[in-house]
Amino acid sequence: MMQNQLIQEIEKDYLKKDLPSFRVGDSLCIHTRIVEGEKERIQMFTGTVIARRGSGLSETIALYRVSYGAGMERVFLIHSPKIAKIEVVKCGKVRKGKLYYIRGKSGKASKVKELIGGHHQEEVLAKEASSDEPAT
Repeated sequence: MMQNQLIQEIEKDYLKKDLPSFRVGDSLCIHTRIVEGEKERIQMFTGTVIARRGSGLSETIALYRVSYGAGMERVFLIHSPKIAKIEVVKCGKVRKGKLYYIRGKSGKASKVKELIGGHHQEEVLAKEASSDEPAT
């Protein structure tokens, strides 16, 4: 019990603070730092989040996309120093925690419905609704 708290205290310094809020089903664009010799460049990977697991420094997300007819899946450590930036491209409306069924699908079967307004708008509306209630 104490050891777990100690590990969390040490990890706290290495966690990223500027992460956007996103869920499974959202489309993300992840900017990854790639070092080639002495040069460094940024490469982007855009895909749909099909899984999110772990917590703390070891939290990972799996992104899936189809390009040139081949499905690609990449797993990223969210708090890795190799990740320069994470952008939410669009918010998806899903009812499952893992979207592994999207693998191998193509066309309309692989689509995720878009949530207009995004998750941020849902959170803001929920906060406003709770603050509008009269205090008793």
